Amino acid sequence: MNKVIYIAFLLVVNFGFSQTELDSLNLKKIEDTKEMFSDKDTLFFKKSDSLTLKIHKEATLIDSLWMNELINSPLYDTIQYVLRDDEILTIDLEELPTDLLKERLKVLNSKTPFNIEYNRQLEQIIKNYLSRRKSSFSGLMEKARYYFPMFEEQLDKYDIPLEMKYLAIVESALKPRARSRVGATGLWQFMYQTGKQFDLNVSSYVDERSDPYRATEAACKYLSSLYKIFGDWDLALAAYNSGPGNVNKAIRRSGGSKNYWNIRHNLPRETAGYVPAFYATLYIFEYANEHNIKAKESAITYFETDTVQVQRQLTFEQIYETLNVDIEVLQFLNPQYKLDIIPYIKGKNYTLALPIKDIGNFISNEQQIYAYASVEDAKREKPLPEFIEMNNRITYKVKNGDYLGKIADNYGVSVSKIKQWNNMRSTRLRIGQRLTIYPRKLNVVTTSNSSKQTKKTSKTAIPKGEFNTYTVKSGDSLWLIAQKFASVSVQNIKEWNNIWSVKSLQPGIKLKIFNK
Repeated sequence: MNKVIYIAFLLVVNFGFSQTELDSLNLKKIEDTKEMFSDKDTLFFKKSDSLTLKIHKEATLIDSLWMNELINSPLYDTIQYVLRDDEILTIDLEELPTDLLKERLKVLNSKTPFNIEYNRQLEQIIKNYLSRRKSSFSGLMEKARYYFPMFEEQLDKYDIPLEMKYLAIVESALKPRARSRVGATGLWQFMYQTGKQFDLNVSSYVDERSDPYRATEAACKYLSSLYKIFGDWDLALAAYNSGPGNVNKAIRRSGGSKNYWNIRHNLPRETAGYVPAFYATLYIFEYANEHNIKAKESAITYFETDTVQVQRQLTFEQIYETLNVDIEVLQFLNPQYKLDIIPYIKGKNYTLALPIKDIGNFISNEQQIYAYASVEDAKREKPLPEFIEMNNRITYKVKNGDYLGKIADNYGVSVSKIKQWNNMRSTRLRIGQRLTIYPRKLNVVTTSNSSKQTKKTSKTAIPKGEFNTYTVKSGDSLWLIAQKFASVSVQNIKEWNNIWSVKSLQPGIKLKIFNK
């Protein structure tokens, strides 16, 4: 009976836990297109004068611009972190002879529960990282000052080797908003369904897969469950990437062996390079001093921050204007808030992470900050997106110009799903028709009837008469300055001094404060 339950469990987790979509198709990658066609007279022109190629300059420019966009994307180094076999160059480093590497790997193997064996490919991955990506590790070590204490706290709680913290580097390069081409998101790269399995919810405002603390706890639960299945941390690592089903298939194809290096050739290509990338990262962090890799000193540490539960909706801009905490800092500490807005929903406990020095200011002035936010919200002409929980049902009213493809694209679902949910036999729509939709993409702005009429803005006349001159000091915000003068609001200061950007307030700027 126990065996039957175990097999059923394997089947379930293979369906629900796979982090990448690798089970459905096994596509053979063509490494060299020219080699493929070189012997096929009917498909390949061998003579250079047999074909004159057209050059479309505009299209070439577009290709160049798009490639530049990809390279500058925050996802670029995440996607490229696991080197493919054809990217691994044969490199000799004077600072790391093979015998020294073997000795160091033996030390790591002796003090970790991982099976860190020397092999030629692992050596080349380590040397490729050291020769081509040394500077990027300095930046990763800077981020690690903040994230690693958080990771270690959770890893220890679930009795997982602390070295598993390096997995987040392989997964996301420590970028909490990283998103892969197949939709895996966050530091630990959870697919949507896997995240839901571990209580990571997604809404129009919040993606908990990008919440460092919650996602780390979810990753620990997942890794712990994988270890219970395989009883081996190397195989748990492989299963985290490709799903338990793929690892189990590799075990079968390898004659029942449960040694990672023995089954590696039967794993999906990406997973085959995944575990060595983890070992290479572990090595570089453990021997960073020996390779003269130093962390930058500017990063905030985990222990210099704290959280507070908000009692109303707040935008990052409102927090900046009242507490003068840079928006970039707020985004770094609170990456789960997709729109830079912390919602307030009854029954939900959404928190704001701040540097400790600013937590006190927030609590001491909490009611004034909420009052300021209420005034600012009342002036907003464009409504904020409606809070929609992923997979919650909404009712959509068809408007002029709508068609199923457009509606489906807006909500990240398929046309066939909308037809299924609404018992539709055709794609024909009528204006005013109401459709039931379970959205998957939630950045659609839903407006209320009262907000359909656009308010006309009128230019406020600057008052004439006597005024005081205030020189902005370091640490000032518009809200703090307004508190120094009777009956003066933040809006008054903005209008009197033509300040509309939160970045415009710099130390030394002189502001006009009119007497009211």
